[in-house]
Amino acid sequence: MSTAARAGRLSTLQAAFVMARRDFVAVLFSRSFFFFLLGPLFMLTVLALAGGVGKQVRQNTERPQLGVAMSVADTDAVVKAHGVLAAQIGPAMPQLVVVRRLAPGEQFDPLSEIKSNKANLAAILTGTPEKPTLTGPQERIGDWQGRVALIAAQAAGKGPDSFPDVALSGIATSKADQSQSRMATAQIGQTVLFMLMMILAGMVLSNLVEEKGNKIIEVLAAAIPMDAVFLGKLFAMLAISLVGITVWGLFGGAIWLGSGNSLTDYPAPAVGWPMFFGLGVLYFALGYLVIGSIFLAIGSMATTVREVQTLSMPVTMLQLLNFFFASFAIAQPGTWIETAAIIVPFSSPFTMLAKAAQDDALWVHGAAIAWQLVWVALLVRMGASLFKTRVMQSGSGGREKRRWWQRKGPAPA
Repeated sequence: MSTAARAGRLSTLQAAFVMARRDFVAVLFSRSFFFFLLGPLFMLTVLALAGGVGKQVRQNTERPQLGVAMSVADTDAVVKAHGVLAAQIGPAMPQLVVVRRLAPGEQFDPLSEIKSNKANLAAILTGTPEKPTLTGPQERIGDWQGRVALIAAQAAGKGPDSFPDVALSGIATSKADQSQSRMATAQIGQTVLFMLMMILAGMVLSNLVEEKGNKIIEVLAAAIPMDAVFLGKLFAMLAISLVGITVWGLFGGAIWLGSGNSLTDYPAPAVGWPMFFGLGVLYFALGYLVIGSIFLAIGSMATTVREVQTLSMPVTMLQLLNFFFASFAIAQPGTWIETAAIIVPFSSPFTMLAKAAQDDALWVHGAAIAWQLVWVALLVRMGASLFKTRVMQSGSGGREKRRWWQRKGPAPA
C-alpha cells in the first residue's frame, strides 16, 4: 500500500481529476463563461451571413457557362432548345454561350478553348444534337450530363422519352491546380487553429490569477499535491475549450449551412474532411496542453493581471513566430524547413494540420502525434515543477522567509 493510501489521501491522478472536475463545473456554469461564448457567436453570425451574401453575388455574377461549338444549323438548334428549356426549368439550366459556329470540315479543340478562354467557361458541347460530346472537368460534366441530354433531345426534335447518349470527355485536374487548392485549405486550417488556441489559452491565466488573489490556491496546496492542482487546472481548461469550440462550431455551422454554403464550395483536404476535422481537434488538444502548461507556469509567477500581461507577452509573440514559421514551412514540402517545423513542438500542430490538407499519408500523423505527446509530458512536468515552486514560495514558504528576515532584523529600541 502506498504512503498516500495509508494516509488516506488521494493519489496525484485522483486529486488531479477532482481538481479538473471542480474547475470544469465552476467555469462552465459561470456567467463570465456564458458571455465569453457569446462574443465569437456574434462574429460567426456576421461572417456566415456575409459569406451567404457573397456566395449569392458570386452565383449571380460568375455563373458557370456552357459553351457550344457546332455547325451553324446545330448551334442555332441548341440555342433555341436552351431558350425553351431555360424558360421552363429556370436557373437550374446552365448559362449558354456560343463559342464558335463551325464551317463544314473545320477542326475544333475544346480542351484548348477551355484553357485559353478568359470567360467563366466551365464546359463545351461539341458534335451534333444526335451525338453530343461534353468536354470539361470531371465533376462539372458529370453534373451537367442530364441537362445537356435534355437540351440535345430538344434540339434534335426527339420525344421526351428519347434522350441521346452524351459522351463525356473529362479533363483531369492537374497536380499543380490540386496543390494550389489544397494550399488554401491548409492555410485556413492553420489560421483557425492558431486563433482558437490563443483565444482559449488565456482562460488558464485569468483563472489562476483570480485564485491566487483570493488565497484559494494556498488552500488547495494544503489539501492536494501541487502537481495535481497543475494537471487538474490544465485539463479542466482543455475540456472547457472543447466545449466552447463545440458550441461555436454547431452554432456557426448551422448558420453557415443555412446561408447556402457547403464544404463542396472549398477544396477538399488530401485526407478528406472527416479525418481533417478529427486531426484538427487532436492537434488543438496537443498544442493547447503545450501552450497551457507554459501559461500556467507564467501565471504562478504573477500576482496581478498587469504582471500576467507583461509576462505572457513574450510567449504570445514567440507563438506568433512559430505560426509564421509553420506557414512558411508548408510552402517548402520535403525540405529541412518542413522537417524542422514538424520537430519543434510549438510549431508542429500547425505544420501537421496543414500537411493533412496537402498529403494523404496517415502514418506521418501517428509519428508526429507520438512525438508531440512526448513533449506534452515533458513540458507539463516542467511547468508543474515551476508552478509548485512558485506557488509554495508565495504561500507558506513566503511566510517562513518573512519570519527569517524578522529574526534577522534589528531589535526594537
